[in-house]
Amino acid sequence: MPRCVRNGCGQDYDPANNGPSSCTYHSGAPVFHEGLKSWSCCSDVNKPVLDFDEFMKIPGCTVSLHTDEAPEVPAPATKTSSADSKLIMKETKDGSEVYSTGATKFASPKASIPPLVEAPVVEDEDDLGVPVTPGTICKRRGCGTAFVNDEVDRIGDGDKTICTYHPADPIFHEGSKGYLCCKRRVLEFDEFLKIEGCKKGRHVFAPKQRTEPQVEQFTDCRVDHYQTPKEVHISVFAKQADKEKSTVTIEDNQIHFDLYLPGSKRFRRTIILFGPVDPDGSSYKFYNTKVEVVLKKLDTRSWTLLEKTARDLGNISLTFGVGGRTGTIGGKDLVLDEQNTNRGN
Repeated sequence: MPRCVRNGCGQDYDPANNGPSSCTYHSGAPVFHEGLKSWSCCSDVNKPVLDFDEFMKIPGCTVSLHTDEAPEVPAPATKTSSADSKLIMKETKDGSEVYSTGATKFASPKASIPPLVEAPVVEDEDDLGVPVTPGTICKRRGCGTAFVNDEVDRIGDGDKTICTYHPADPIFHEGSKGYLCCKRRVLEFDEFLKIEGCKKGRHVFAPKQRTEPQVEQFTDCRVDHYQTPKEVHISVFAKQADKEKSTVTIEDNQIHFDLYLPGSKRFRRTIILFGPVDPDGSSYKFYNTKVEVVLKKLDTRSWTLLEKTARDLGNISLTFGVGGRTGTIGGKDLVLDEQNTNRGN
């Protein structure tokens, strides 16, 4: 039985019963931007999501026939060399001829980076006591097997009980797509969906509920900031922080973050601010990918740093000034406090 190759469908179908409304799919292309995932054809209807499994569950927006013919991919444009480019031939020690069109580029030496210690992957197990509806797709990444019955897909050691899947999460980086558990990387999303699993095991149609308590783990989040003459804007990149449990406390000279993140992770940090602020005039807001804080300054001087320090920063306590635009870098007009203004005079 053929399998439909349209985005968002992937079902096995009977060609004899393939009607004009049999297939519900996405006619557009996948869009991945700053961790958010969506489809270009229905991003205004279906909101972007962060988790890849949720992205794969976004319902299709177009109806048509099923098809097993791969979509045509436009050929990449060939780059023509400039008219004045010269072909250079060099001969190696063993007599081989090497041709190039420019000077040899030497890669700069990279500093040695200690290997990362990967956290163990906790895999789901199939709950054989839960009944499964025929047609249910295996929950493991990269499998796509549709459930027929217990005797075929769940019980015994038959060939169809074996699941070939990816145990780790997908990774999208600078256009390349793949899985953390294996080395293959592709550029096209259709090719990514075809990457064969790298591990074999049992299908998971009804995952067992995990009852063991998860240990809370403290983690770190990136904190960026920029300033205007009257405000300091802080971004804490904490994805999917629980705004019901999390707290942000702003005082006149410090700010406290206590953010609860998915996977029993928690971010806690207190920042002693470089200058005084007005807590009542300051605010914060939770987003899907970060927490934004706006601090209202009590004076208009530029802050050298976000966090106060005991180090000697020199005679003038500023770095970048702001002149008419939001942000600090590139400002042309310096903003001095009263003390430094008097020194300049």
